[in-house]
Amino acid sequence: MGRGRATHSAAIDHKDLETSVSKRIGWIGLGRMGEAMVKRLTQAGHTVEVWNRTRSKAEPLAEYGAVVVNSKQDLSTCDTVFTMVSTTNDLKEVLFGEGGLVAGAKRPRVVIDSSSISQEGSAEIRTKLEALGIAYLCAPVSGNAKVAKAGKLLVVASGAKSIYDEAEPYLVAMSRKAMWVGEGELARVWKIAHNTMFGVIIQNLCEITVLAEKAGIPRDVFLESINDSVLGSMYTRYKTPVLTKLNFEQVTFTPKLLLKDMDLGLGAAKAHGVAMPAAAATRESIARMVGRGYEDIDFAVLLRETAADAGLQIQPLDVDVSDGLSS
Repeated sequence: MGRGRATHSAAIDHKDLETSVSKRIGWIGLGRMGEAMVKRLTQAGHTVEVWNRTRSKAEPLAEYGAVVVNSKQDLSTCDTVFTMVSTTNDLKEVLFGEGGLVAGAKRPRVVIDSSSISQEGSAEIRTKLEALGIAYLCAPVSGNAKVAKAGKLLVVASGAKSIYDEAEPYLVAMSRKAMWVGEGELARVWKIAHNTMFGVIIQNLCEITVLAEKAGIPRDVFLESINDSVLGSMYTRYKTPVLTKLNFEQVTFTPKLLLKDMDLGLGAAKAHGVAMPAAAATRESIARMVGRGYEDIDFAVLLRETAADAGLQIQPLDVDVSDGLSS
């Protein structure tokens, strides 16, 4: 996809949106990521009004200064509302469904979505929002909830540059870096590509870790050596504790969510005529895990499955290893 110009409804006056940072922030969606990101905003001094389908998940944030509201439309008078939900349909529902954020007479000026959704779905949502005079910024992130809590997320955004400039202080407050990659849905393309690589890396990391352990290298020693090599990254480091201790019940991301992202990646590859054989093979591996019933468990359980395929029964190691996130 080229960096074409985004089309904007005449109802939006972007000059008005180039004013100072919005005074009221709303947030919809408080899963593991949303909760951590809201905490970073409150710790930076911002007051955030929050709504979640299950109110009990929102209430602990009051201790951090967040204001828990009773309905999505209670956020309609906010200047800027962030959304962080699971799927394209979830985002459509919280925005446009019965009692949705923009379904009433009052509406926010700006909606910023940090969900992992399709490029096509995001474009459809943009068209609907801009027809209502609401500006829209895509702002997906790199990192899990632990990364968010450590303030080390990367935020990649697309949409009108004036909207990004206005929102940048918020994005920076909950990350180590924020970037604008262009207009329209380009940040969705970035996120799809990012999460496709995410899957391929964990697949290969599990494969080589099993290879090393079966050959006789202690698992924690091997992972430490990879982290300190030219191949090490924030990702390999923060997955090292779970791969060492095998505490897969401490969920950061599930196989089902990873499968969704691999399908998005392969769908985008097909649309743009790009062959991705490594991603295709990884997709089938992840699908097998989902088919075996892995639901509320971390996707790093792939290590145990890979070991079993190799005839190796791996055991948790009671050793202290760094996740690379502690300052």
